[in-house]
Amino acid sequence: MNFLDIDFNLNPSNKNMKRLFALIATLGLLLTARADVETYTIDPVHSSTGFTLRHVLSKFTSSFTKTSGTITVDRENLEKSSVQATVEIASVSTANEKRDNHVKSADFFDATKFPTATFKSTAWKKTGENAFDVTGNLTIKDVTKEVVLHVTLNGFAPGMKPGTTTSGWEATTVIKKSDFGVAGPAMMAKVLGDDVTLNISIEASSTKA
Repeated sequence: MNFLDIDFNLNPSNKNMKRLFALIATLGLLLTARADVETYTIDPVHSSTGFTLRHVLSKFTSSFTKTSGTITVDRENLEKSSVQATVEIASVSTANEKRDNHVKSADFFDATKFPTATFKSTAWKKTGENAFDVTGNLTIKDVTKEVVLHVTLNGFAPGMKPGTTTSGWEATTVIKKSDFGVAGPAMMAKVLGDDVTLNISIEASSTKA
């Protein structure tokens, strides 16, 4: 029986009427749930993925300047949120062109063969006010490892365009570059540390989904 075939007898005991009430209730729940979900698009111009590692005895900091992706947010229950992000390896900036080219070479990221790194969340856990541990899969050079990002929600504000909302996020984690095949030449093993701290700053904009 389809919707148009329902007999609209107002007797509450009528089976068709009960089906109609159930259908209306289900549609109402679906519409309410959808209204709570917002999809934010990461703004590559106002976002970056920084990384820090040891060089001899000091700390060296650089960044990837092109980060894109989406963040799906349920403000009523932020633990139901999700994120997918992509970093363009060729956007690496170390303040030295020669060093940039070396980082992009086959010695490290091999950017021609593996042009992007990606992250896709699998779980969000609230750890404090506006703070979350976001577990997900990080893929670099076709190697995928589970990592946990320590994320802070900076808040929501009206966007630059009418009807839009802007959100701000920060995240940090520590990975081992050798886990992803980015250790570099053996001769540099004592020069460069294996632990890499990622510091991610995200601005993302959305209209209500």
